[in-house]
Amino acid sequence: MNCITRWSIVILLLPGLLWAGAKPELMFTGNFSQGGLVQGKVRPGAMVKVDGKRVRVSKAGIFLVGFGRDALAESLVQVSYPDGQMAQRVLKVAKREYRIQRIDGLPKRKVTPRSKEDLERIRKEAALARKARQLDDSRTDFLVDFIWPVTGPISGVYGSQRILNGQPRRPHFGVDIARPAGTSVKAPAAGIVTLAYPDMFFSGGTVILDHGHGLSSSFLHLSRILVKVGQRVRQGDVIAEVGATGRVTGAHLDWRMNLFTKRIDPQLLVPPMPQGEKKTAAGM
Repeated sequence: MNCITRWSIVILLLPGLLWAGAKPELMFTGNFSQGGLVQGKVRPGAMVKVDGKRVRVSKAGIFLVGFGRDALAESLVQVSYPDGQMAQRVLKVAKREYRIQRIDGLPKRKVTPRSKEDLERIRKEAALARKARQLDDSRTDFLVDFIWPVTGPISGVYGSQRILNGQPRRPHFGVDIARPAGTSVKAPAAGIVTLAYPDMFFSGGTVILDHGHGLSSSFLHLSRILVKVGQRVRQGDVIAEVGATGRVTGAHLDWRMNLFTKRIDPQLLVPPMPQGEKKTAAGM
């Protein structure tokens, strides 16, 4: 169930909250676990810091807090109001257990690139992706119930430790949905396209869609890209087609989400996979 847009937790009633002066409003809702995304709400005009770093607050007082795969057990939110009042809240972050996934049959060059040309290409493409995820826009396109960009068997999950061709590699940071090449990929929420790259070394055809406040979706291994950088898309618009490009063993969509550099689990923002589609498939 997607609870990102429901204000279900009133922090005034929870222990551990420290206030100076009167008690201004401060609320949170979302998933308080590693890989989770939490939406906060304060009185408009407040300044908010998360773990010492200032974050964007909308005119309505909305802000986002993200927890990475290996987030610490606590995250500190500090609020300063225009009238001088201050508040802080320690958010408790639940620890998750992650799977181990073994994938064989990948081209050796894609698992252990060695050539100068490949390594330089990887560095350049990684820089492009980082830049595309740096946009800090005031839009709040994330204030919706997210939808699946495609539906189908889930062949890989967030956080799993990957063993590629017998060699330990970085964890997986997205959810893989196995679908035939050419299957339409839809925008899970509205946003602005910040990257549309036809052939990255690891991720193949890649699109990054910014939803505002630094929250973005990435769509990997695409066979066809149907949008351009700077284009505004609505939720449900077809933006690309599933493919088998980059480092893969078969056609699928790898959907990832970031809050700037923090990797978010997309499955925590959408309803369960529809019945008849959710059977886990092998491979990636």
